[in-house]
Amino acid sequence: MQAVLLKNFGGPDVLYLGETETPTAQAGQVLIRVMATSVNRPDIVQRQGHYPAPPGDSEILGLEVAGVVEEVGVEVTQWHAGDRVMALVGGGGYAEFAVAHAAHVMPIPDSMSFNEAACVCETYITAYLNVFLIGGLENDGAVLIHGGGGGVNTAAVQLCQALTPAVKIMVTASPQKIERVKTLGADFVIDYTTQKFADEVRSFTNKRGAQVILDHIGAAYLASNMKALAVGGTLVIIGVMGGVKAEVNLALMMVKRQKIVGSVLRSRTLPEKAAIISKFSNSVLPQLSARKIVPLIDSVYGLHDAEAAHRKMEASTHFGKVVLSLAGEAEQRLSV
Repeated sequence: MQAVLLKNFGGPDVLYLGETETPTAQAGQVLIRVMATSVNRPDIVQRQGHYPAPPGDSEILGLEVAGVVEEVGVEVTQWHAGDRVMALVGGGGYAEFAVAHAAHVMPIPDSMSFNEAACVCETYITAYLNVFLIGGLENDGAVLIHGGGGGVNTAAVQLCQALTPAVKIMVTASPQKIERVKTLGADFVIDYTTQKFADEVRSFTNKRGAQVILDHIGAAYLASNMKALAVGGTLVIIGVMGGVKAEVNLALMMVKRQKIVGSVLRSRTLPEKAAIISKFSNSVLPQLSARKIVPLIDSVYGLHDAEAAHRKMEASTHFGKVVLSLAGEAEQRLSV
């Protein structure tokens, strides 16, 4: 099969489209003919050599796929050849075929295209896990989401609107993305290049602070995040683009009963992922099916253009998801 492979670790130019062995479905797995996949920030980090695939998973890039079941392994009864599905995978998405664990697969609603479905499993599940299951966001108060143009962050805004409509949504964004974030549905957008977001959050919330903060920056934002966090609030860190080491005032954290939680989806156990996906299916999949939540696609590239897609993401000019499509025109017409 064709797949996007690495010459070595490094910049986007190490990616190339080549031939590799087609995987097979083992017990409890399904083999999916991939119609679309998407580019996620962890793909960039893995390409650079800093985020290896978990043991047993494909070393090919790609954490989510949408397509058609090609074959199923033994012990799989809930999926059949020909089913339209989307899946969370530990690796292997940038290829014509990918293997997924049966419990990590969801049906694609009839209302969704393959390209849209390819945006769901990594970013929307990540946002749902961290804001709702870990952060415990309730339908009051406020949430702060950093970096409003990325896939996880735009997904988080959409999920908050659909699941907790009374919550005030605050987002930090670059100047060129502020208006688009407002249009997406944020109640308050902070220009992180010129404004101190902790002060802005406290002012907007009448000094209460954010009940949940979703952060991918890490060390550089820690002090300001703690200042912006409400009493009893939860800071969920899902990335460390701004460094890995910082000091925290433990006494103040104790008095305010605040929580700091680190979270990664990819390295969780298979049963953990299955439980998360089950909850997501029950809570969010109906919203997607009814198109109350519509995956936000910035741009679509062919698999052979993976290098350009990576350059797009690294430049941070995207708003929403960057998709790699493998489906032809006829297949796309049949996908909705």
